[in-house]
Amino acid sequence: MHHSEPPGNIAPHIPADVYQRAQATGQPVVIVVNNTEPTGFPWRRVLIPFAIAGAIVAGGWGLAAALCWLMDVAAHTATAIAGAVAGPVGVGGITLKLFQSKNK
Repeated sequence: MHHSEPPGNIAPHIPADVYQRAQATGQPVVIVVNNTEPTGFPWRRVLIPFAIAGAIVAGGWGLAAALCWLMDVAAHTATAIAGAVAGPVGVGGITLKLFQSKNK
């Protein structure tokens, strides 16, 4: 069914003169509707779920790659801070001694 057709089992438009002649004579009006449904396999019904699943998988891989990159950046940042400070680091009253001094 196309969007221009009425929903349900409503017949297409009957010309007024045919309708009036059928009403006057009592003859039935025969309406022939050609079915234009495709006869092949409905690929759209199969491909849409696979496309959605593929997008979800690609998004999952992208999320995993982004998390790996973020952890790598965090590790490099922590290494750079530790190398620059080389002593106790304190945040909010908690002090961490990252490296021991070599002068013991």
